[in-house]
Amino acid sequence: MAFRVSAQTYTYVSHVLGVVAAIHPVLMLIGFIILGGEAIISYKALPWGKDVKKLIHLVLHAIALILGIIGVYTAFKFHNESGIANLYSLHSWLGIGTICLYGVQWLYGFLVFFFPGGSTALRSDSLPWHVLFGMFVYVLAVCSAVLGFLEKLTFLENSGLYKYGPEAFLVNFTAIVTTLYGAFVVFSAVTPDRVVDDFSYSSI
Repeated sequence: MAFRVSAQTYTYVSHVLGVVAAIHPVLMLIGFIILGGEAIISYKALPWGKDVKKLIHLVLHAIALILGIIGVYTAFKFHNESGIANLYSLHSWLGIGTICLYGVQWLYGFLVFFFPGGSTALRSDSLPWHVLFGMFVYVLAVCSAVLGFLEKLTFLENSGLYKYGPEAFLVNFTAIVTTLYGAFVVFSAVTPDRVVDDFSYSSI
């Protein structure tokens, strides 16, 4: 009887740890990659007023940051309860750096562009750097996510996962889709709103 209870407890704990481990990539992908990308695109693509787009941009990034913080917490929780070391891989280093820079970027944008708001000169001077730094942080998030997929797949394959099985294919396919989505976001952000053709003909 005691053995059965112990086995059930072990199974339950293993199930909980598995759920916690699965939450981390989901939250990071939804937060930093999808919502972060939508926040970048929304400020340029939505046909609404500047103040409305600014608010949407701010809120989406805030939700992404919150999901990212929860995602990092779940990663530390899983590592601590599973006896795995923390912050030993390039993925973890880039991930911590990304979420810290993401938080700094959001806080600076909130204070300068939203509330209480900087002077006109400060906003004008800060905007190009805010955009450039934001794109850098987003690319860093995509790189961190791809490294996370690689790290996860390496762990699974070392545990006996078939290298050409459906699970390995799913991880690789998700990483490729993440990369393509990130590239789409970057290209959408840097593409000019209107392309002026100086060599086209027009009526006199």
